[in-house]
Amino acid sequence: MFSTRKCLTSAGLALMIAAAPAGVAFLSRPAAASEIAVIVNRTAITSYDIQRRAAFMKLQRRKGNLNEQAEEELIDQVLRLGEAQRLGIRISDDQVATAYSNFAKSNKMTVKQLDGIMAQTGVTKSHFKEFIRAQMSWNQALVSRGRRDAGTMSEQDVVRRMLQQGGAKPTAMEYMLQQVIFVVPAGERGNMAKRKREAEAMRARFNGCNNTREFAKGLLDVTVKDLGRKLAPELPSDWAEQIKNTKVGGATSVRETSIGVEFIGICSSREVSDDRVAKLTFQTEGAGDKAGEELSKKYTAELREKAKIVKR
Repeated sequence: MFSTRKCLTSAGLALMIAAAPAGVAFLSRPAAASEIAVIVNRTAITSYDIQRRAAFMKLQRRKGNLNEQAEEELIDQVLRLGEAQRLGIRISDDQVATAYSNFAKSNKMTVKQLDGIMAQTGVTKSHFKEFIRAQMSWNQALVSRGRRDAGTMSEQDVVRRMLQQGGAKPTAMEYMLQQVIFVVPAGERGNMAKRKREAEAMRARFNGCNNTREFAKGLLDVTVKDLGRKLAPELPSDWAEQIKNTKVGGATSVRETSIGVEFIGICSSREVSDDRVAKLTFQTEGAGDKAGEELSKKYTAELREKAKIVKR
C-alpha cells in the first residue's frame, strides 16, 4: 500500500531520562520510557525514535534487523537535516502538511485515515511528518550539490554525459509569469483577511497578463511584477505545482506570504528543448535516479566521516 522514496525495547528495562547532556538537542521529545541511544554531533536519537522508525519500516515491509536499520537511517536523517540547515534550506510546516495530504491521496486515503494508520502501527503522525521534512530538505540539498558539481561543466558536456547514460535529451515547459502582490505591512497583518478578499476579486477577473496593471489601478499597495521566462525546474518550490496545474491566461490560487497576499498569472507557456534545459535538468535531478542515488550515498558518506557519532 505504501510507496515512498523513500528498535523495540522492554518497558521494564528502559531507563528514564533524568537529565540530558548539556547542549544536546533531542530529535523528538522522549517518551516516558525512553533512553538516549545515539548522539549525532549534538542531537540525541532516543530508543523511542528508533521504535517509531522500525514501525515505519515494518509498514514498508522491509526485511532484516529493523532496529539496526532504523538506527542507521535516523543517523543519516540527523546528518542530512543538519546539512540542509547549514545550506539555509527550510521546509515549512505548510509544505510538510501538503506533502502529507498528497501522500494520503496517492494511497487513496483521507488524511484522517492516514492519521489512524500512523497511530495504530506505532509510527505516529509526527514521526512520519518529520520523515517527510527530512526527505524534502535532502532533495533540495542534493539539487544544490548537483548544481555545484555540474557548475564547471559546459552545456555540451552535460548533454553528452546524459546521452552516454542512456537518457534522451530532455524537454521542459517554459513559462512567462506575472506576480501580483497585495502588500500588507508587518504592523497591519490584522487586515490580511480583507486584503485576501481584494486579491480574490482581482484574481477572478484575471484573463491574461495584458490587463493586470489596468486592474491594479486605484487599488492601494498593489504591485505587479513581470517575472519573465522561467523553465519548470527553475520554478520556486512553493509555487511550482500550482503554476504547472494552471492554464495559460489563468492565475494560481491566492496565498498569504511574508509580504502580504499574492497570486501568479500564467501569461504563456511552451515546451522547449535545448542545451540549457539539459544542464538545468542535470543540475536539478542529478541526471536520473541512479546518478541521484549515487550522489546521495556519496554526500551522506562525507557527512558521516566528518560527524561525531556516539552510540550508547
